[in-house]
Amino acid sequence: MRDYLVFQLYAPLASWGDQAVGQVRPSADHPSRSALLGLMAAALGIDRADEQQQLQLNESCHFGIKLYTPGLAMRDFHTAQVPPSNKKTKHLYTRRDELNEAKIGTILSFRSYRQDSFSVVALWLEAGCKHTLPELSQALSQPHYHLYLGRKACPLAVPLNSMLARCESMKQALDNYLVATELTSLVAKQQPRYYWEPNDHSGLKETFRTSRYDQPISRQRWQFASRDEAVFLAGEDQHVSQ
Repeated sequence: MRDYLVFQLYAPLASWGDQAVGQVRPSADHPSRSALLGLMAAALGIDRADEQQQLQLNESCHFGIKLYTPGLAMRDFHTAQVPPSNKKTKHLYTRRDELNEAKIGTILSFRSYRQDSFSVVALWLEAGCKHTLPELSQALSQPHYHLYLGRKACPLAVPLNSMLARCESMKQALDNYLVATELTSLVAKQQPRYYWEPNDHSGLKETFRTSRYDQPISRQRWQFASRDEAVFLAGEDQHVSQ
């Protein structure tokens, strides 16, 4: 048996950051680890500049996701300020360096979103974590900072409705969660997919593993590393012997 904190994520728009190259800012179809850690940090009131507490949270929290619907893809565009291309100029290491340049131009930046995406998340902690699951649940109910799904333009549409669960597996914790009444239409007749950080208590047999570049290294410098993510697709044998 293991303790979990389970909560729901729904908004008209969500953006789960993926690898970005140049002017394109794509979105994955399900929550990223970095976005979930950011959500927890915001709820607890941990500032992005506080690298030590960000690192402690990163090392302590692990997630499993039950994706009921990825939602429809939507593309938007913004203008972004950048310095003009100049091979003779010094290397610009950060966004601040770019904006401190004497001359600034603009480019179009294409952003991707997911419309009506709905998922349920199970969180478990490593032994020795400075926070407890009840503390995290309280923080999600009364967050210190404003919570959103990936970008500030994506505020929550329903409460996270966090619940504590003691279950034999991650899958059981996700499946036992009571979805809010107003979201049942998003659950009906769906074949959910599961994504999780590999562990020995998932209760699922992996369909495959993939790499995601959403493991935070530094929030201040906006650096990420790759990690393994286990995936279960509908139609497979869901259970694995424990």
